[in-house]
Amino acid sequence: MNRRVFLAASTAGLLRAQTPTAGFANLKPMTGDIQPIGEGERLARMEKARRLMRENRIEAIVCQSGASLFYYTGVRWAAGGATLAWVLPAKGEAAWVISEAELDRARQAMRMSADRAGTNIRTWTGGDDAAYARMTQFLEERGAAGRIGIEEKASFALFDGLRRQAPALEFVSADPVTVGCRVIKSPAEIALLQRANDITIAAYRAAFPTLKEGMTNRELSANVAAAYRALGVTGDAMVIFGKYTAFPHGSIQPQRLREGDLVLVDDGCTVDGYQSDITRTVIFGKPTPRQRQVWDLERKAQDAALAAAKPGATCESVDWAARKVITDAGFGPGYRVPGLPHRTGHGIGLEGHEWTNLVKGNKTPLAPGMCFSNEPTIAIYGEFGVRLEDCMHITPEGARMFTAQSPAIDQPFG
Repeated sequence: MNRRVFLAASTAGLLRAQTPTAGFANLKPMTGDIQPIGEGERLARMEKARRLMRENRIEAIVCQSGASLFYYTGVRWAAGGATLAWVLPAKGEAAWVISEAELDRARQAMRMSADRAGTNIRTWTGGDDAAYARMTQFLEERGAAGRIGIEEKASFALFDGLRRQAPALEFVSADPVTVGCRVIKSPAEIALLQRANDITIAAYRAAFPTLKEGMTNRELSANVAAAYRALGVTGDAMVIFGKYTAFPHGSIQPQRLREGDLVLVDDGCTVDGYQSDITRTVIFGKPTPRQRQVWDLERKAQDAALAAAKPGATCESVDWAARKVITDAGFGPGYRVPGLPHRTGHGIGLEGHEWTNLVKGNKTPLAPGMCFSNEPTIAIYGEFGVRLEDCMHITPEGARMFTAQSPAIDQPFG
């Protein structure tokens, strides 16, 4: 999926253009001292997964690719076919099920020794049915004869192949295990998320002064991407100008910056797999009274969500706290436009959008270690939209932002 690409704004009043190279010359990589997740923490994650399996009567989980596979193993593997699967049983050690043709590449991805690879890898040759037979054989060896959890990013082909190979097994969602593990972040994960957010702010600070009248939203997006590269990461930015800022995920219409436009920049970067997601909405030039009024209302809604995000509070109560500020000002109600057309926030971690969401109907209680975006939005079709987004993590005392909030419509940084 392509990440959103937005355009951003000023430091105070009218922004004066700089060349990108002038703004980026002093940027240095910010990743030299990061601490990746260690083997000890990954082993502890597997033990927690086993505990959750027992609590949910799941005898094994199957991962194929994506964030959950990386979460437990540190291995990145592109989706496709039955080339690779990782099976974690509730009892006994896990195993890789890998095509013989991919064995060398898989060993490189795993960074395993030959001995460890020999005990944990089960190879297969031939068509995909051979892979499903190998997985089924391993499950039988581990005594898994009941409920098997399939991780959400696994392909339907894998689920269907296992179901045909082992019709006596019951296949269920692995979410109680995988989401149950991933939704609570460790201090090491919080540190990586903090660094990703710090880098995003640094990239935005470098790119925003390149705004100039007549530039396209794609030009600003490219400047943000260049700043990320200078800071030692890859990242993107969805950029929107003027009336198109009312569309939460942008517009395909070509856009050029004009005096008096609002500028919205949204997205982030990745640090050792962990994501940032930050939005700044600012004015290019001098704001109208209505633009300032709506921007200030959006900031109050973001403040309300932050104050409501305490341990034990439900996810939907945080959404309601922000939504009430906007509704009480005459917008909405509910998800109607003009107003707040989407959830107040989403979970964030190894994916930019992951469980769980700050949205109506989600009664999940907040707990220390959970991480969310805080991004109420006010959309007014035909005029403009305002979104302020900072990510926060829940502590025993309440929510704490990773980044300083925007102070004003003409000041994107605290």
